[in-house]
Amino acid sequence: MQSLTLIEIAGWVFPGASHFLLGRKARGLILGGAIWLMFIIGIFSGGAYYPGFDFRDGSLLYLLNFFAKLGNGLGAVISFFVSVEPSPTAAARATFEYGGRMVEIGGLLNYLVMLDAADIFLGRKK
Repeated sequence: MQSLTLIEIAGWVFPGASHFLLGRKARGLILGGAIWLMFIIGIFSGGAYYPGFDFRDGSLLYLLNFFAKLGNGLGAVISFFVSVEPSPTAAARATFEYGGRMVEIGGLLNYLVMLDAADIFLGRKK
């Protein structure tokens, strides 16, 4: 028996997994693939180091960035370990901010994918 909590946790940890559990394999592959692709492009663009400031420098923007990155689930853990030892030239890269936005948008998109899976599970959407 599947539960909504299990489906949502699986979808958060590994984007697209919730749709696989619901039997929507093509949808899960497309949505999960798009989120992972955005995350990978963002990481290779230097997005793991974005924003280049701490909580005390801008708390609201930092919290918004943290919430958006957290939506990547396993990607958030990967992003954290990549950013532990920041490269001294990371912020100088032309793609630094774009990479940060890609990682954030991937996380926010995963929240929407989780809501879509919940709607499918509850029968509000086909």
